[in-house]
Amino acid sequence: MPELEQALAEVAAEMAERTDRGDVATYIPQLGKVDPRKFGIAAVTNDGRVLMAGDADEAFSIQSISKVFTLTLALGNVGDALWQRVGREPSGNPFNSIVQLEQENGIPRNPFINAGAIVVSDILLAGHQPREAIGEILRFIQFLADDETVIIDREVAASERATGYRNFALANYMKSFGNLHHEPELALGVYFHHCAIAMSCRQLALAGRFLANSGKNPATGHSVVSAERARRIGAMMLTCGHYDGSGDFAFRVGIPGKSGVGGGILGIVPGVASLAVWSPGLNANGNSKLGSIALEKLARMMNWSIFAP
Repeated sequence: MPELEQALAEVAAEMAERTDRGDVATYIPQLGKVDPRKFGIAAVTNDGRVLMAGDADEAFSIQSISKVFTLTLALGNVGDALWQRVGREPSGNPFNSIVQLEQENGIPRNPFINAGAIVVSDILLAGHQPREAIGEILRFIQFLADDETVIIDREVAASERATGYRNFALANYMKSFGNLHHEPELALGVYFHHCAIAMSCRQLALAGRFLANSGKNPATGHSVVSAERARRIGAMMLTCGHYDGSGDFAFRVGIPGKSGVGGGILGIVPGVASLAVWSPGLNANGNSKLGSIALEKLARMMNWSIFAP
């Protein structure tokens, strides 16, 4: 088994040579401007090492990866009552699909598809103005990454809002079933802004390290969530973190992961490390094409899998 630093360098070098990089997300205009040749990867180990290769210090739009952190916050606020409004099952449909909401009375299948994340945003709005809820989310992520330079990209947020017709449809539909407690416009304001948070692979891997360490920040020993909650968030990432490509990611990579249409993926190796990879080109399911391939290769090289003995 190679050293992790060597493995990251090998993966980054191989990805740099590939020409089949997928397609950037043009339906959000700001994301369509990103250079598809970019590639970064970072690992933060539970013993404190921060290892990087490629463009790992360049910020990108984390998009749906932010849903891991909003879920964590919402569970802290309302506990298991959250599951009365959002399910825990894979959807088997695209992330912005509306078809299941009618059959299932406005209850989204899970908190990582768009509809589910909008409900989570609605939960975080309780007792707050949108600006306050957005600030709470950003400060939480800054705290996890131990980095106050993490920001919201206002241009990306505006771009999402200007083109987010399906998300408006999802929110209004759930409101009609009584599963949004605030006006759709307010919940969507929170949603669009947390999806527009910009982070580098290094910052993202640092922010996710508590999930690899039984809910504790390994650098400080501070408990972010209980060990049980960390396991359950990891379970949601494994089964639902890549939308209708979640089963394939679990099959190929074998670790919990959460993707975003900005081309990032947060991966968790329980007890070992938090990983972040970024390659803007997406596959047919809206997940980073080279990011998925890179994590599959790295997991194989390091013999990482939650299914390994």
